Amino acid sequence: MSWGVFWFVLATVCTGLFFADGLDALIRAWQLPEYSHGPLIPVLSLLLFLRQLKEYPPEPGPKRDRWVGFTLILAAICMGALGRLANISDIVAYATIIWVGGLLLVSFGWKTGKHFWPPVLHLVYMLPLPGVFYYKLSTSLQYISSELGVWFLQLLSVPVFLEGNIIDLGVLKLHVAEACSGLRYLFPILSFSYIFAVLYRGPTWHKAVLLLSAAPITVVMNSVRIAVAGLLADRFGIEWLEGFTHFFEGWVIFLICIILLFLLAWIMLFFHPQKMGLAEALDLETDGLMRQAARVRYIRASNALIASTLAMILAIGAMSMVPDRNASVIQRDNFGLFPRSLGAWEQTGPAEVLSKSVARSLGADDYHSINLAKPGEAAQVGFFSAWYADQSKGGVHSPEICLPGAGWEIAWLERTDITEKLGSDTPFKINRAIIQKGETRMMVFYWFEQKGRKIAWDFAAKFYLMVDGIATGRTDGALVRLTTLIGPNETDAEAEARLMEVLSEVNTVIPRFIP
Repeated sequence: MSWGVFWFVLATVCTGLFFADGLDALIRAWQLPEYSHGPLIPVLSLLLFLRQLKEYPPEPGPKRDRWVGFTLILAAICMGALGRLANISDIVAYATIIWVGGLLLVSFGWKTGKHFWPPVLHLVYMLPLPGVFYYKLSTSLQYISSELGVWFLQLLSVPVFLEGNIIDLGVLKLHVAEACSGLRYLFPILSFSYIFAVLYRGPTWHKAVLLLSAAPITVVMNSVRIAVAGLLADRFGIEWLEGFTHFFEGWVIFLICIILLFLLAWIMLFFHPQKMGLAEALDLETDGLMRQAARVRYIRASNALIASTLAMILAIGAMSMVPDRNASVIQRDNFGLFPRSLGAWEQTGPAEVLSKSVARSLGADDYHSINLAKPGEAAQVGFFSAWYADQSKGGVHSPEICLPGAGWEIAWLERTDITEKLGSDTPFKINRAIIQKGETRMMVFYWFEQKGRKIAWDFAAKFYLMVDGIATGRTDGALVRLTTLIGPNETDAEAEARLMEVLSEVNTVIPRFIP
């Protein structure tokens, strides 16, 4: 074994140790249906790299442009360290891809290594989406698929009505759940379209069309699946759905989308400057891949490679000396001790207990849902809060995401600062919304509690989650929501005044339950 190979192997082993949390997060994510394609991505990226490597013959001898890769590896180490300190393993996983790019630049130098960005970029498809992006994308796709599915059913003269993500066929209702959003097809299709575009011999605009068409094709096919399910339920009964759903899950939809991509490529070949068949248009040459893999023996023990390895070793040592900051238990009262009286407002009835499926989807460690009434008030106020001990692997997601799925339409939404209006000593920002379902209108206040901060924007809440994780090791937080009906003869200002009164009372007791 040459010294170059020795330092390369040592760097790889050290990387596995340092980024272990991120790799573990990937393995856990790959067990979910949406990311089950994940294990294939590194293999496909390696094959893309070996194919591309054939275009660049070995260049023995020293190179002065390797230090760009060392800088990139330092950036990956810093990002991974921040992810570990914040206890957000997804950040560590993202940093791993930066490390891969840095190692290629260290091994081949900037002049040659910069050309290997396609296989490195393809590794992005193995990563799980951040929770906020996932829920927003999933909800949007559910809504689009529901709308298109209903449109297809109406074309088939099936009487149907859509309320949020619930398709009403009259005799029965079909719920377009999260599993029907199409994400489990979208991610592998995007990966395939990326490889397809890389291998396609054609103009750049052809490649762009192939890459960008993957998402619409997947959404349309998912909508067709939903429409066929509705047609079967309408004509033959809901008992037919189970077999249909199982048959059209996963790889069947995937294969149909692949066929459509090939069909699109075949159509575009009519506009290709050189007349060729589909087989000629795809560069599927695989000869000599093992010979390219054997070029690892040419890796030099360059100063940049040695420095990168030593940096990884130092990073492992530094992180091992960081004290465990997750051992302490957060001191708070359980929501079971939440007062039944808040000023002049009294709890009506027992606290609501969520169904098992809703509670599982919520994923909170503690929650509280009650209605409050005050003599002389036109309507009650609903109070709901969900607290999470650890948001690093999920946590709070915005009501803005789930309300449309329940059939409510967001007629108006704004982020507003009520610090002065409330007379608070610290910034207090909330989301203020009016939602409606048919003729029923409701005003909603909600905000995120993050270690004493009152935050309106969900992305800002995730940012402070990372900041708190790095600074203190705490990743707990909560969502607080207040709702009230707007009566037919009532103004929005009257409903808002009602919520503000309850919010003022809630603000005095909430620190006991959400520290």
